[in-house]
Amino acid sequence: MGTEEAHDDHGHHLPAVEDWPRGFGEASWWPFVTAVGAAGIYAGAGLYILSRGDNAIVGPMVGPGALVGSIAIFLAGLYGWTYHAFVSHFWSRDASEKGANKLRWGMLAFLGSELSTFGALFGYYFYIRAGEWSDIFVGVPELVGSLVLINTALLIASSFTLHWAHVAIRKNDRKKFLGGLALTLLLGVVFIGGQVYEYYEFIVHSEFTFTSGLFGSAFFGLTGLHGLHVSLGAVLLGIVFVRALAGQYSAERHVSVTTASMYWHFVDVVWIFLVVVLYVGAELGTGAF
Repeated sequence: MGTEEAHDDHGHHLPAVEDWPRGFGEASWWPFVTAVGAAGIYAGAGLYILSRGDNAIVGPMVGPGALVGSIAIFLAGLYGWTYHAFVSHFWSRDASEKGANKLRWGMLAFLGSELSTFGALFGYYFYIRAGEWSDIFVGVPELVGSLVLINTALLIASSFTLHWAHVAIRKNDRKKFLGGLALTLLLGVVFIGGQVYEYYEFIVHSEFTFTSGLFGSAFFGLTGLHGLHVSLGAVLLGIVFVRALAGQYSAERHVSVTTASMYWHFVDVVWIFLVVVLYVGAELGTGAF
């Protein structure tokens, strides 16, 4: 039976070359697939830039096509990785969750790498602001409006509802846990929809795009990257919610709720920083010149 359980993959992960030492799970190709998809997203953005202008190097649809394909690969890899790591062997694990600390430290390491990514982009933006380029805000529309304020309020509220859900499962209150988790997921989806609508308003009505100067590239690069992270967080919360409906969490078993919460709170804090630096900062900069 031990051999059968060790190889019961439910057909949801790629074949592994060999097993890791006991306690580290089975080797898997899913992290590699996810990384390839993530790298392809950046490559797609680069190809899109190369397709612009009179001296375009690639065709206009190469970049968007690579971007869409890479997102699909990234999401597929994320699904396979998450399913293999948390779901397929869930019921065969003991209730003590001996690997909980490993997962928490793994999430902290991942968030550290994400902090470095955002830090590099913010460094680029601060470099722009520190220069003598007084025209970087020319053509920038009014950014601080009711939409961004509502979106910000929704995302902050989602952190509170997720914390409420997390506290509830630690008390074995499954009803409040499911309610808080569902509300958090709903707020996250509405936030993503609000950001898409904001992009539509800027691009179509204000003609403010990724190619609208240095500030435009910084604005869409940072907010777009954050939007991708919120979308990823919504996928993670969706997986947690489906597992919660299946009764896979209790006061003793909730490590993936903890790690998903850490990620969600991180993207909320980054958004607040984005609003202060980009939205409010641009308004102040526009008024200064």
